[in-house]
Amino acid sequence: MQTHLSPEFAGTPEGAEAEAILRKCVHCGFCTATCPTYQLLGDELDGPRGRIYLIKQVLEGEQPTEKTQLHLDRCLTCRNCESTCPSGVQYGHLVDIGRRIVEGKVPRGAGSKALRWALKEGLTSPAFGPAMKLGQAVRGLLPGALKAKVPASRPGGEWPTRTHARKVLLLEGCVQPSMAPNINAATARVLDAAGIQSLVSPRAGCCGAVKFHLNDQEGGLAQMRRNIDAWWPHVERNEVEALVMNASGCGVTVREYGHHLKHDPRYAQKAARISELTRDLSELLPELVPALQARVKAPAGVLAYHPPCTLQHGQQLRGGVETNLRRLGFDVQVALNESHLCCGSAGTYSVLQPEIATQLRDRKLDHLGALQPAAVLSANIGCITHLQSGTALPVRHWVEVLDESLRTD
Repeated sequence: MQTHLSPEFAGTPEGAEAEAILRKCVHCGFCTATCPTYQLLGDELDGPRGRIYLIKQVLEGEQPTEKTQLHLDRCLTCRNCESTCPSGVQYGHLVDIGRRIVEGKVPRGAGSKALRWALKEGLTSPAFGPAMKLGQAVRGLLPGALKAKVPASRPGGEWPTRTHARKVLLLEGCVQPSMAPNINAATARVLDAAGIQSLVSPRAGCCGAVKFHLNDQEGGLAQMRRNIDAWWPHVERNEVEALVMNASGCGVTVREYGHHLKHDPRYAQKAARISELTRDLSELLPELVPALQARVKAPAGVLAYHPPCTLQHGQQLRGGVETNLRRLGFDVQVALNESHLCCGSAGTYSVLQPEIATQLRDRKLDHLGALQPAAVLSANIGCITHLQSGTALPVRHWVEVLDESLRTD
């Protein structure tokens, strides 16, 4: 696709990147078949092809409107379209550029501004933990919509104390330690059982995704730099073999630190190294299986697995969880229909676009429910919380179930 950048963007790094991405696009429309919002709304402008056209118009100098902003806001950034695209269009990077530009040109109303500010500042604040504990304490009294965002309190369990020669760094995340503390502890216990020690840097926090995708891109980049600073001493001393992510939303973001900071002379090289070292927890499974096999007592019943978009599309990692858990004796199955589609969580999307998010959640749960599972598994805290809000079935991170299956005798 040919584009003619306006003088505002011509010659800028952002303009050059957008132009390179647009050049790959042949406007074939394969992406519309796998776009969740297009499937629901049937509007060309609520699919990748239409949004690409809107971004192209803005880059060429056309003034965006509230309607432009709405269509970009409705995008889940699930990147399913990238898995489908035969030309390798990096839509996720293009929509980041488009949203930032439109945000600067189209003022939001006071209510929208306040909600987005509360999300980007509140979710990444040290006050989030105490606020979540308070919400869990009075959860039974909360109205339905708010109650759905506050998971029932669950203990985190003990963190292993053994030391091992093999070490990895874990990112605790911004909301996961408060919403589901057992995920991080279970990860550490499973790795410990396989002879791998988990380290955590207390100075690391939110991966940067929340602020970045709410168009506070400078705030998101600042969080990325802070995490690099927190991890770098371990990396520089070769103390760790990988940065392991058990939330696929964080994983896809940290994998792209090198991209986001490539023009920062102080951090470009370090960011590229951090991206290179980043591994999703599922990528360790093939070597964990032999080490754990003798200790696993798999539970009875079907476990329905929802692979998050950030894992299967953002990181292009497919099949690893279900294949390796089956090797350990678990009956893990994915939905027979639309296993590639987003569940509607998408970070803060379920708060900002609740109607679409709820439709996608219920559609996903219908397909998973057809498997008649004993529980639903996933690999991202957002997906887990969002799916749990629509079902009485337990929704867990797969590592929690694996951890519970390890015999201590």
